[in-house]
Amino acid sequence: MKRRIEKQLLEWKNSRRRKPLIVRGARQVGKTWSVKKLGSDHFENSIHLDLEKNRNFHSLFEGDLDPRLIVQSIEVLTKTKITSGKTLLFIDEIQSCPRAIMSLRYFYEEMPDLHVIAAGSLLEFALSEISFPVGRIQYLQMAPLSFSEYLEAGGNDKLVEIIHSKPETLPEPIHNLLLRELKTYFFIGGMPESVRSFYQTSSFIESFKIHKELFNSFKDDFGKYAAHSSKVCLEEVFVNSAKNIGNQLAYSRLSDSFSNPTIKKAFELLVKARMINKVSSVGKLELPLDVQSSSRKFKAIMLDIGIWQQLSGISIGSEIAEANLMNLYRGALAEQFVGQELLTFAGENLFYWARNEKSSTAEVDYVVSVKGRIYPIEVKSGSSGSLKSLHLALKTYPDCPGGIVFSTREFGEIPNQKITFLPLYYAGQFMNFL
Repeated sequence: MKRRIEKQLLEWKNSRRRKPLIVRGARQVGKTWSVKKLGSDHFENSIHLDLEKNRNFHSLFEGDLDPRLIVQSIEVLTKTKITSGKTLLFIDEIQSCPRAIMSLRYFYEEMPDLHVIAAGSLLEFALSEISFPVGRIQYLQMAPLSFSEYLEAGGNDKLVEIIHSKPETLPEPIHNLLLRELKTYFFIGGMPESVRSFYQTSSFIESFKIHKELFNSFKDDFGKYAAHSSKVCLEEVFVNSAKNIGNQLAYSRLSDSFSNPTIKKAFELLVKARMINKVSSVGKLELPLDVQSSSRKFKAIMLDIGIWQQLSGISIGSEIAEANLMNLYRGALAEQFVGQELLTFAGENLFYWARNEKSSTAEVDYVVSVKGRIYPIEVKSGSSGSLKSLHLALKTYPDCPGGIVFSTREFGEIPNQKITFLPLYYAGQFMNFL
């Protein structure tokens, strides 16, 4: 499966300003596969050290962190010659060995020509327990397959080309085909194993089994957070966050069994582990948005839309039979999808607008900043006349160039109201054309 990160990895390889690279991301999103593919496709040879699978490799980093001595030892243990510029050194599951993380700064300082990539999950926990100077490491974040990556994995290159092009009104058969593919993606999600299984078997049931297995492996990981939070609390917060997609959250809604400080800590740990993405509210549509954001008003987006439907407890049979994507799980599936796609472009710079005044309250689903301009975004099935909050946002903040409405309707514009209607399938790409 071709991944978006492959281009970024190749750019890193060829950069003159290259530093050791850490690839972040939750478990099972494809980090190891993508880095190994880079090694096989673009280097004469590569070495893969899995520090979780083979704990003996930890001894490489126990003594002096001189990178030359470490490389010499790796060559002996792996019986492989390491040549700067020709070899990729890949240190996998590096979170299990904090001293290996510390060694990366010395590779940058003393062996800058050697290509070194590290990867791992739960990295933020390890990084919080060690210190190394800023500016010695580069980072890449990896997420599950986006909708366009999912299509490409199925050989639907023409559809990929369409949603990567500037949005326009498409012929009705093409529009409906993309919506059908999108509905399938809603249930399959973007975890590589689930996508691979579906394309091999055409079975939703097999993908749902994989979602359950992945959820169980995530729960097993919760034990690794034990020093930081209750495992039971983590599971409750994880599941209840899924059940509240689209809703403004209060910590008290995420568990009945624990105090708010304990729930807050669990939620923040899940955000650190990249299992949940926190979307904070902003009270003003003014730059910089992060300065306007509230730490007390927030929503959650789950790691993956397929995992989410496993956690949410929805009736799969009735939801699959539903023809309108906007009705699936009361519209929450569409909101999760748009948020998940926006995060692939906006990273952590995704917010929503919440206005609370005595005279009126209003809320816009998402807010993004593109090239210094702020765009409010709604995920709706209605017409422009029902978009009261979006109209209010655009009226209150006239510097906003326009509002975006994602729905199942075809592309359209209302210039005098500064509103653009986009089909849901453009969610991951539209910001490239603003």
